[in-house]
Amino acid sequence: QVQLVESGGGLVQAGGSLRLSCAASGRTFASNVMGWFRQAPGKEREFVARIGWSGGTAYYADSVKGRFTISRDNIRNTVYLQMNSLKPEDTAVYYCAQGRRPDTSPNYYDYWGQGTQVTVSS
Repeated sequence: QVQLVESGGGLVQAGGSLRLSCAASGRTFASNVMGWFRQAPGKEREFVARIGWSGGTAYYADSVKGRFTISRDNIRNTVYLQMNSLKPEDTAVYYCAQGRRPDTSPNYYDYWGQGTQVTVSS
């Protein structure tokens, strides 16, 4: 089993920044992919960013490219999402997930955190 715990969400004004963290424990494998997804009220869960544990490039949704940065600390088994230039449309619950293949579909991610709320005011 894998446990994922997100933190770092909160309320921020438009243009501000937040950094989300996701601490992983349990069975973590170097070949697994880590991703961030988000879900706004009344909308489907959508891909935000992903990164491989053992290397490889990061991949972003077009809506966050240039504003968000995903990174990892393999010693601490933690994945981060630095979010800059936040917009009201970024408001959502953000989820960390561990996947079995690099993909943008949540169907390929087997383990999920509980989510952390990000609210961006205008």
